[in-house]
Amino acid sequence: MSVEVRDVMGRVAIAVTPEAPFIEIVEAMRRYAVGAVAVIDAERRPMGIVSEDDLILKEADLARHSTSMYETRNQGEMHRKATGVIARELMTTPAITVTPGRPLREAARLMHDKRVKQLPVVDPATGRIVGTLHCADVLRVFLRPAEELLTEIRDLPLDPETFTVEVNKGVVTIAGRVKRASEALQIVEQIYRVEGVVDVVSQITADMDDRLQIIPPLREDGAPRL
Repeated sequence: MSVEVRDVMGRVAIAVTPEAPFIEIVEAMRRYAVGAVAVIDAERRPMGIVSEDDLILKEADLARHSTSMYETRNQGEMHRKATGVIARELMTTPAITVTPGRPLREAARLMHDKRVKQLPVVDPATGRIVGTLHCADVLRVFLRPAEELLTEIRDLPLDPETFTVEVNKGVVTIAGRVKRASEALQIVEQIYRVEGVVDVVSQITADMDDRLQIIPPLREDGAPRL
C-alpha cells in the first residue's frame, strides 16, 4: 500500500490574504506555531508562501540598504522582500503545492529538493487549498505499527516457507536462501520501498554470487582467452 499525502496531511491550512500586514503575518506564525503561511487569492488558491526566512530579512537590515545596479537577481529578490510590508510583497512565488493523492514519498522528495518545511495541499480540480503537509506529517509514516509493515512486506512476492521476516522499531530483518545474490539485492530493494521502513538487515544467503562478472582477456585475434 502506497501512503499518500491525504493519509498524513493536516486538515487545517494557515493562510493570509495578499494585503495582510507584516505584523499580522508574524502574529499568525506565532499563534499557530508554524514556520510559513500560504498567501491565497479570493478563490482560496495559493499565490505564494511567506516563510520565516522571508520575514527575517527585515531584521537583517537589508531594507535599509539601497539597491545597486550590480545586484544579482537573488540579491534583488532579497532586497524586495526586506522592504516589503504586506504579504504580496513578502511572498515567494509561485507556491509549491501538492495534491492529496500524491504519493508521500514524492512529496517528501519535493520538500527536500525545494528546501521547504511545509507544502500547501490543494484540490486537484479547483486548486483551492485544503490542508498543509508539514515535515512532521511526513515523518509520521515511520510510526506505522510493526504488524502493518509485516502485512505489507508479506504481500511482496516472497515465499513464506523460504524467508522469515521480523520488524523492530521500523528495522526489518529478513533471512532465507536464494540461488543468486542479485535476487537478494532485489528483495532488499523491494522492502526498502515499503513506506515506513527505517532500515533493512539482510541475512539472506545465496548459492551463487553473480554480482561481479569477470570478463576474460582477449587474445591477439580478438577471441576470449580461456
